[in-house]
Order: sequence, then structure tokens, then C-alpha cells
Amino acid sequence: MGLKKLLNGIKKIMVNKFVNEIIVGNIHYCTIVKPNISNEGLNFTTSDDKSMQVGVWNYKEGKQLEPHYHNNFDRTSNITSESVYVSKGKILVKVYTKAKDLILEEKLCSGEMIIQFYGIHEYIMLEDSIVIETKNGPYCGPEKDRTRVEIG
Repeated sequence: MGLKKLLNGIKKIMVNKFVNEIIVGNIHYCTIVKPNISNEGLNFTTSDDKSMQVGVWNYKEGKQLEPHYHNNFDRTSNITSESVYVSKGKILVKVYTKAKDLILEEKLCSGEMIIQFYGIHEYIMLEDSIVIETKNGPYCGPEKDRTRVEIG
């Protein structure tokens, strides 16, 4: 499976062995993350400007992170981003432009994830699956948050 070359300008950028960014033109649609092959230490898979921040911890037994909390301050986000982590099973992810052109089909197995920044996306369970989905908030309800579309 993997990247479908259906549009001019599609790029699959391997940031490192475990992070692949899918970019069309200058739009970053999504990032595929395979954390089980990450480097030791803290590995952020997203740049600081993204509405969803995802990091992978790969530490040895006994590593202790310093106690901390996160400060309150105003942030602005005009789009909902989501990450989908496959805890168990296998799923097929399809990513499309808003014009409904397919740009990615990727099988995600247990321990893998996608971070969705832009475009249309759909998920098909290929096996019985347990999936964890996270989004930036607050949630404003389905009418404001998303638009359902018919593909093909």
C-alpha cells in the first residue's frame, strides 16, 4: 500500500525512520508515526507550529522526568487536528484532498499512529481493533467540528 501517486506535487518526507510526513503542494495533510522504532529519548513528531503536538517517549527503565505542570495562556487554533493510535488490531487509513482526490492509503498495525492535520480521512477496521483518538479542544459539537462527505 503506502503513498498513492494520484496528484502532482505529492511528497512523502521521511523525517526519520519512524516519522513520515505526507505533503501535497505546501499543505501538510498528515504524519504517519511508528513509535516502536523511534530513537531513544524524547522524539517530537510534530513541529512547534502544529495544532496537535505529539511526542514519543523512548526511555530506559529508571528514567525519571522532572515534575512539572503546563501554564494557562490563550492559544488560537482554527482547525481540529486528530491523532489515531492503534492499540490493538489493524486499520486502513485513507486520506483525500478536500476535492476528494485520494493521496494516501496506509495500513496501521498495533502500536502505530497517524496525526491528521488537513483534508478528508476515513478509517476501515481490517481486524477487531482498539483505537485511541485524540483531538485538540474544546469540542464544539459535530455541526461545527466536522463535515461528512460521500467518496466515489
